[in-house]
Amino acid sequence: MSQETQIAASILKRAVELDMKKRFTEAIICYQEGLQVLLTVVQNNSTSNEDKHKLRNKFEEYLSRVEKLKDQVELEKSENSFHEQIIIEENSCNHSYQSIFGRFLNQFVTEIEIDDPYIRIHHQCQNFLRFCELSVKFCENLKCISLTTIENNVEQKKSLKLMQDELLSRFKINLIINYSTTLHDREIRLNNGWVIKIGRGLDYFKGPDTKFSLGTHDLDLRKCHETTVDIFHKKDLLRSYR
Repeated sequence: MSQETQIAASILKRAVELDMKKRFTEAIICYQEGLQVLLTVVQNNSTSNEDKHKLRNKFEEYLSRVEKLKDQVELEKSENSFHEQIIIEENSCNHSYQSIFGRFLNQFVTEIEIDDPYIRIHHQCQNFLRFCELSVKFCENLKCISLTTIENNVEQKKSLKLMQDELLSRFKINLIINYSTTLHDREIRLNNGWVIKIGRGLDYFKGPDTKFSLGTHDLDLRKCHETTVDIFHKKDLLRSYR
């Protein structure tokens, strides 16, 4: 078995695991990545005709499953019944913001609303900054980010004001900051219809052991606190923002 075939098999095995856990949007992405690698193997001149035939059958099998999953997701979205849950276990890794909800950030997102009471101290403001960076990178038509949090201190306001100025001056994105004294919910709403609820909000990463620990910058390598992520889709959410 070639290295590319092994890579494809590993990715597709992960896709099947996600599929069985009903994490369909993740499974679709994983299936597509695995199929792309598998297609390269099939097109490789060094692959025997017998192996190509077997791989084509596997390719068609997984491709059929992807199309069924896409149809199922679209049906559930249209019925406002879509719900996907991710359990982040204590001390587990590979749960960066991009891994968890980056697939929902796209060119159709023009407005984002975030309710998170824990954007108060330095590392929490840094978490919010990372979220803004990801949003700017993937949402090319983003116009507005609205944050509702709990007011804490002067340093918090200074940090958020710096982000506000940067987003406006560099990217023409308005950052609207609202303070609440009673906020408890933690929720991210995208005006393409996706709603992400995280039990701990954006603050689910553990601090690195040292300034030079792996995971200090790459959050996929950072250990996490236990939390639950619930993902919904509301077809009327876009209209409610207009």
